[in-house]
Amino acid sequence: MKKLKNWDNKTWLSSKSYISQFNKFLKTKINFNKDLQILDIGCGRANIISALQKEYKFKKKPIGIDVVKNGNIKKNIIFKKKNALKYLKKTNKKFDLILIKQTIHFFSKEQIKSLLSQVKSKLNIGGKLLIFSLKTENNRIPCFAKMKIKLNKSLKKDKVIFKIIKKILNKSKESYFKYKVNISTKKYLMMIKKRYISCLLDFKPEQLRLGIKEINNKFTDRIKFNDVLRCLIYKK
Repeated sequence: MKKLKNWDNKTWLSSKSYISQFNKFLKTKINFNKDLQILDIGCGRANIISALQKEYKFKKKPIGIDVVKNGNIKKNIIFKKKNALKYLKKTNKKFDLILIKQTIHFFSKEQIKSLLSQVKSKLNIGGKLLIFSLKTENNRIPCFAKMKIKLNKSLKKDKVIFKIIKKILNKSKESYFKYKVNISTKKYLMMIKKRYISCLLDFKPEQLRLGIKEINNKFTDRIKFNDVLRCLIYKK
């Protein structure tokens, strides 16, 4: 599959409001202090862990890994362009918090089993793993018709993935993070053009053009909906 590059590039996912609310959600699950050691798997431009570093000034900078290295990755974290499985197998570091946010669906079933095994071994006692994925039921992300078909197919896969995860992490708890999106239609259409979500990666330019036209006809000046993430929390 093509690499996802623009999910956190000038989208609501990279906005100060979103990052602030997301990190407030994390604070309800994690006892943050300067000694906390963090790993973000699939960190993108590292907006989330960068904001945490600014607030808490951790003694050891958070580590973000991703298979894509963008030009504007935050500088106050340690970034590694790495495959998650290879990194976890080689590193001798241990962490108090490991984040996997909206990237678990890029792994095969067998890779997920291996990934979770490695993650569990890299957590300190009392450390937590938080896995975030799109809410699979009644998802409200604005789509054109063919995009909706692709998204629903992806969400069905996510359902299966979460069953596997919950079986492996049998002590995990579940929670939900909700963000109220209020975005101009013009900006959202630009996000689609830049393929901000994985279900858009394989569309041809003409398909995107027609999809953009479809959404433009469907909405007025602004698009409002709830972006809801399902969160599984595992504590070692």
